[in-house]
Amino acid sequence: MKQVTIIDIKHLTKYYKNADEAAVKDLNLSVNKGDIFGLLGPNGAGKTTTISILCNQISANEGEVFIEGYNLHSESDLIKKIIGVVPQDIALYPKLTAYENLKFFGNMYGLSGKVLKERIVSSVSDFGLEKKLHSKVGTFSGGMKRRINLIAGILHKPNILFLDEPTVGIDVQSKNVIIEHLQQLNASEGTTIVYTSHLMEEAERFCTHIAIIDVGKVVTIGEPSTLIKAYPGCSNLEDIFLLLTGRSLRD
Repeated sequence: MKQVTIIDIKHLTKYYKNADEAAVKDLNLSVNKGDIFGLLGPNGAGKTTTISILCNQISANEGEVFIEGYNLHSESDLIKKIIGVVPQDIALYPKLTAYENLKFFGNMYGLSGKVLKERIVSSVSDFGLEKKLHSKVGTFSGGMKRRINLIAGILHKPNILFLDEPTVGIDVQSKNVIIEHLQQLNASEGTTIVYTSHLMEEAERFCTHIAIIDVGKVVTIGEPSTLIKAYPGCSNLEDIFLLLTGRSLRD
């Protein structure tokens, strides 16, 4: 089957004010439709900056981005309709119930009425949170908040889902539920997923393709299994990661 590029990044560069180095340097990257694409790298490598640019939360200084053929700079309103975003920081209102939070985010994506209510009820059930639908989010555990955070980003059934550390700091059960649902979403809906993580074992199992970036540049890219075979002495993705980015601490 012919692969179709759904995200095309060309010569992307981002400088932050007063920074000594660019956060992203002349980054070139393509993601194919239907991929579960892992964007991996140490702290400060440029992962979150890249995701933030793709989601149009910040602007690049140089370069171009095309998402489903739309130019991010000039056609951002069209892109907003086809993407979902799940940020690393929990983007929920703690004093509102799960239902009230999801209704608010659903309305932002243009959903309302019976369709929105049915999607909320169905999604909350899928994630094992039906008994908490009318409880305030501030009372939830970290894993429960992560699951509601994810639901808020997929209610409108986006073509592309951006996930920044979606399983950080949560229990194994919540992590498994999130990963399994994302895999199902990818398989049944064809949703393209772009995901950042520091969890190499999870990324190796979850992603169809990965790119490791460091100091704002891609240092390797490909299918996890193919990359492992390509680097002698490396038996997993973590070995490759340490080989290419080093063992020095990144604080």
